[in-house]
Amino acid sequence: MQIILIKDVDNLGGANELVDVRPGYARNFLIPQKFAIEASSSNLKVLDERRKQIQKKEAKLLAEIAKVTEALKASPVKLGAKIGVSGKIFGSVTAIQLARAIREQKGYEIDRRRISIIDDVKAAGTYKAQIDFGKDNLLELEFEVVGE
Repeated sequence: MQIILIKDVDNLGGANELVDVRPGYARNFLIPQKFAIEASSSNLKVLDERRKQIQKKEAKLLAEIAKVTEALKASPVKLGAKIGVSGKIFGSVTAIQLARAIREQKGYEIDRRRISIIDDVKAAGTYKAQIDFGKDNLLELEFEVVGE
């Protein structure tokens, strides 16, 4: 029996997928639990339209990610930190500080949980961080730590 999954189901498939299952599994579990609907002709048309809408949203999102990537790669982000006489930083540089510097200097709001700093930041200099935009879109960002 063919069904259309409404939600992600482990070991079966993701939302908006057309899958074949045994009739008893579909009628007794998936459909009553609102995990799936029957694959009728009208439901298949709805699925087709939903897939088109998802593709449009993804294309728009990829264009926005490309725009943000170009702006971030244009020049390194400068981050101010208190530096001692020996050149070492007091404290540490965190993803929160980097997200705040990106917002102030570049004008883009990036969630701190998407930023991971690759190198250990111990002194002034240029370092790298990675920003995960999701869907295999990773950006390696250079930032510069300068003394305040």
